[in-house]
Amino acid sequence: MINWTGVFPAVTTKLKADGSLDLDATRRSVDRLVVNGVSAVIMLPMLGENASLRADEREAVIEAARDVVAGRVPVLTGLADLSEDAAAAAARDYRRMGVDGLMVFPSLAYRTDPRETVAWYRAVGAASDLPIMIYNNPLAYRVDVGPDELEALADVDTIMCVKEECGDPRRITDIYNRVGDRYAVFCGIDDLIVESVAVGAVGWVSGMTNVWPAECVALFEMCKADRYAEARALYRLLMPAFHLDTSVKLVQYIKFAEHLVYGAPEHVRRPRLDLVGEERAEVEAVVTATIDALKQRAAKAA
Repeated sequence: MINWTGVFPAVTTKLKADGSLDLDATRRSVDRLVVNGVSAVIMLPMLGENASLRADEREAVIEAARDVVAGRVPVLTGLADLSEDAAAAAARDYRRMGVDGLMVFPSLAYRTDPRETVAWYRAVGAASDLPIMIYNNPLAYRVDVGPDELEALADVDTIMCVKEECGDPRRITDIYNRVGDRYAVFCGIDDLIVESVAVGAVGWVSGMTNVWPAECVALFEMCKADRYAEARALYRLLMPAFHLDTSVKLVQYIKFAEHLVYGAPEHVRRPRLDLVGEERAEVEAVVTATIDALKQRAAKAA
C-alpha cells in the first residue's frame, strides 16, 4: 500500500567502470535513502538509466532494491517502453517481480497526441492492478498529460498520482481546479519544490535526494508544515545544486555529486560518458560549495 505523499527519490542505478551493474553499490545507496527518511523509492526512472538497461538487468535492480528495502517503504519502478503492447506486458512483468507501484512514461517511440496519450495510459492502467504515477515531462518527451488528459483518465482506478514536471507550478492549481483531489500531485523538479508545495503538491520525486537525503526530506517536511522561513533558507543553500537536476546531463551530474558526497560510483551507461574537463570542474565546484555550506549550517545549529 502506497501513501502518496512525501519524498520519493528517483534512484540512480549504480554501475561499474565497464558499464555493468554494481548491485552492491545500488543496495547501499537504497538503504542510505531509506535510513534517511524517504517515503518510497523509485527504481529505474529516467535518472536510473532505464532505457539503457536490458530486461534482465532491470529485473536484477528491482530484486536488489526489494531485498534491501525489506518492506520498510514501498518500491516503485519506472516503466518506459515503445509500444502499447510492450508497456502493458512490462506492467504485468513488474507485478510479477513484486513492486508496489509504477511510474509510467509516455511512449518513447512516438509523440502521442492527446487522444493517443489517454489511450496509452488507459492500456497500461488496465494491464495490472499496480497503482500508477503518471510521469509528465513534456520538456523531455514532448507529450503533455495536462488537466484535459487527467480529466479523461479520472475513471481509471489504478492511476493514482501525477509527477508534474512541465516547469510551471501554476499547472498544479489548474489540475486541482479541473479534477479536485482525484490525483495526488507530486513535484518532479528539484528547483521548484518549495513553490510546488506552497500551491498544493503533496509529494516530491527528487533527483538530488540521492545526494542529500536527510536535507531534502527536512526541506519537504518544512514546507508541508508551513515553516517557509526555515524552508527558504535551506532551499537557497541547495538551489545551485538543485539546478543540476534540470540539465540534459542530470544523470552524470547527480551521479558525480553522489560520488563527491559519499563515494558512490559515478559511472554511466553509454551513450552517456563520465564527466571530464571544464564541465566536470564546474559541477564539482557547485557540489563542493554546497557541501561546505551544509557544514556551516550544521555547525551553527550545534
